[in-house]
Amino acid sequence: MKAKSLQILSTSAQEIGTAASLLEQGKLVAFPTETVYGLGADARNDGAVASIFAAKGRPSFNPLIVHVATSDVAARYVEFDDVAARLASAFWPGALTLVLPLRPQSGISKLVTAGLATLAVRVPDHPVVQSLLAAFDGPIAAPSANPSGRVSPTTAAHVRSGLDGRIDAVVDGGACNVGVESTIISCGPQPALLRAGGIPAEAIEAALGAPLLRTSDPATPQSPGQLASHYAPSGAVRLNARDCKGDEVLLGFGSVETEFNLSKSGNLIEAAANLFEMLHRLDALGAKKIAISPIPDHGLGAAINDRLRRAAAPRE
Repeated sequence: MKAKSLQILSTSAQEIGTAASLLEQGKLVAFPTETVYGLGADARNDGAVASIFAAKGRPSFNPLIVHVATSDVAARYVEFDDVAARLASAFWPGALTLVLPLRPQSGISKLVTAGLATLAVRVPDHPVVQSLLAAFDGPIAAPSANPSGRVSPTTAAHVRSGLDGRIDAVVDGGACNVGVESTIISCGPQPALLRAGGIPAEAIEAALGAPLLRTSDPATPQSPGQLASHYAPSGAVRLNARDCKGDEVLLGFGSVETEFNLSKSGNLIEAAANLFEMLHRLDALGAKKIAISPIPDHGLGAAINDRLRRAAAPRE
């Protein structure tokens, strides 16, 4: 791929307009959301969407999330059932992605859906991406703005470090406040949790008044974030570590004495916001082996543990 000159854009109205113009030209633009930075392209443009896969080195069988401005806009592309309508009302805009039947003649590139009859869609809750969606006036396909399988970006500097020379621009909107990707729900008569994320599954189950199914097959992903090995730093990862072995660097949680700690107070919200930043710091340090303290597996802890298990999985 020919190296691109990466533009760093501000969040001014003029430079948001520049970002929208680049998207209209089929270019790739990274931008902040409340979860992580996304790598955006016009979801209707086959060539632009193909460029996402090329820039990230992402498998083409791994579908993308489409970002839209409102539920009404989402309804142009997908068919809502009662479950989806209830969840959209409760959690949009926000860190929730719904997988829904794709409308005929939706205009969405088949590369976005990886040939599936469903589309993963969400309404983000971040002023910068909402401004960009308004200026672009169309659906934006956007996985995380990082090389495929590596640590997700929560700052523009992370994006530049991973994708400089591969994409056209990044809108620098500061650090993301949630810090882990959206929760993904497959709707229908039996709604299922496809990926734990920024909205705890317990909150979704409370809104539905029923438990979610848990289902995931890394060989045939129905949504992003289901590959067995994902979100990985350069170093090998060991989970549920009470101490360090040999030349490991410890990433702690709670009252653990270490230079790197997700949350000294044991706050899962703080830990989620710090997760990818800490992994980026360990990469910058050159850590070859990373030991990670146990994380409670409830609330946002479930999303953190999901990312850590995939980071620790064997790599091809």
